[in-house]
Amino acid sequence: MKKTIYTALLALSLVSSGCNDFLDEQKPQGTLDQEQVLNPQYIDNLVISAYAVWISAEDINSSFSMWNFDVRSDDAYKGGNGTEDGDVFHALEISQGIMTTNWNISDMWQRLYNAISRANSALQVLGEMDSASYPLRDTRIAEMRFLRAHGHFLLKRLYKNIPFAVDENLSPEQYNSLENTTYTNDEGWQLIADDFKYAFDNLPEVQAEVGRPNRAAAAAYLAKTYLYKAYRQDDPTSHKVTSVDREDLLEVVRYTDPAIMKASGCDLEADMHSNFRPEPQYENGPESIWAMQYSFNDGTTNGNCNWSYGLIVPNIPGITDGGCDFYKPSQNLVNAFKTDADGLPLLDSFNRTDYEMTSDYADPRLFLTVGIPGTPYMFNKNYMIDRSAVWSRSNGLYGYYVSLKHNVDPDGEYLVKGSWWGSPMNRIVLRYADILLMRAEALVQLNQGLDEAISIVNRIRNRARQSTAMISDYEALYGVRFNVRAYNGRYSQDEVLAIVRHERRLEMAMESDRFFDLVRWGMAAEVLNAYYAAEADNCAIYSSAYFTADKNEYLPIPFSQISASDGHYKQNIGNW
Repeated sequence: MKKTIYTALLALSLVSSGCNDFLDEQKPQGTLDQEQVLNPQYIDNLVISAYAVWISAEDINSSFSMWNFDVRSDDAYKGGNGTEDGDVFHALEISQGIMTTNWNISDMWQRLYNAISRANSALQVLGEMDSASYPLRDTRIAEMRFLRAHGHFLLKRLYKNIPFAVDENLSPEQYNSLENTTYTNDEGWQLIADDFKYAFDNLPEVQAEVGRPNRAAAAAYLAKTYLYKAYRQDDPTSHKVTSVDREDLLEVVRYTDPAIMKASGCDLEADMHSNFRPEPQYENGPESIWAMQYSFNDGTTNGNCNWSYGLIVPNIPGITDGGCDFYKPSQNLVNAFKTDADGLPLLDSFNRTDYEMTSDYADPRLFLTVGIPGTPYMFNKNYMIDRSAVWSRSNGLYGYYVSLKHNVDPDGEYLVKGSWWGSPMNRIVLRYADILLMRAEALVQLNQGLDEAISIVNRIRNRARQSTAMISDYEALYGVRFNVRAYNGRYSQDEVLAIVRHERRLEMAMESDRFFDLVRWGMAAEVLNAYYAAEADNCAIYSSAYFTADKNEYLPIPFSQISASDGHYKQNIGNW
């Protein structure tokens, strides 16, 4: 199975962790001279290398999807064989015992800055070109600035106070002098927005190769950046949200304009599940604004598969032997999909009885997101989920639910065995439902367009009602009760905000945005401490969990980076 930019052509660039080594490998007898460096062939290789790192540098424990770090949210349990299996992620899950020396905290930092370094290496050479000799110059610069902003965005959500490598012409000495507190939180988000704005101004509406971002992708990411920026956290002694900025929200509305998205062919899929299918006819569909392009059978060893979900596969004897059963949906998330007799969500996800499949109403998206005992795994009736060790390596410590959005049918041709289990299924970074919900949130916070916000939510809920192609027989065979309907009343601003936030949780469940949403809303401590208390009976590990406000919202700056910075980096607040 071949795809465009991330496949065999991409494999040519997987030669080093940095582009300087890459150039050396092209000319082993010496350093490339200026004329050779400015040859479009070498520039193309540098650009390809900057794309390739987003596949080659991720890992089962450091997935750029951030699933490893979303175990801090109320969507998912860590899973695995117990608390010592991936113990550093167990610490994140219960917000206790997190150390600045933990390898996972340092590892992700290094991987993301390696990715930024590759984009900057390409930008440095592209800056010396002229459009006459390299007609794609401006487009490629826009792509590299998009990738650089993508890296900084992920870093900032994780660590908050980061050094910004936004000048590709800095000397090594100047890079080593960067500080992580040069900019306020607001100024840092603006630096990221500036790169995305350049991309928006210079990218085409449609790219010939689907792996390259287009104008809609830049607009979507620009809107997402401004949405994070809007929730101001500029007090250096706190992570509290002190205000929600109107001008930033207006930028979110501006860059989620449906006309921008329509020009690049963006729309909702008819069935939500189509976004999470590996078959070629479903990948890069209208809802996929920008996605990581994975592949196999492309001329490379094992292909450019997505190996980073290798830990999420359940351990089915004789079928997925070695599956590690991580990132398991929480009971709290399952409960959130319950609906009332009118098909509307029960917005309070705490202090209620747990979902019962044959007696409670549920949103159909539940069964496209969570594998539940009594239903087929990946819609394949050869593998019925039950409450046995097959579906819980921890023998029930983390429950028996399994994730569906990350996995593929074991009997199909898309589950690939390497060192871990992999799949060529794309990972969508930006999808249209996300952009619609961001627009709805901004409109509500502006207290304008409440009707439009409800209309957006209803559009997504109406799509949910028809997303039943894979589960159309579940009511008859397994006794489930689907019921999802649109909102049809009049609601206050606070009520619409609660509706939008809950809809975002349902639609984006297990896509690794939930924890970051709670932090930017300033709700992490409140929601997660209530979650810990409510979940203690379902998952005993939470009996010792406690989220400390003004600390646990962000990871600490890795000890190794603090030590190597010669005093240029300061630790995040929170007594790390």
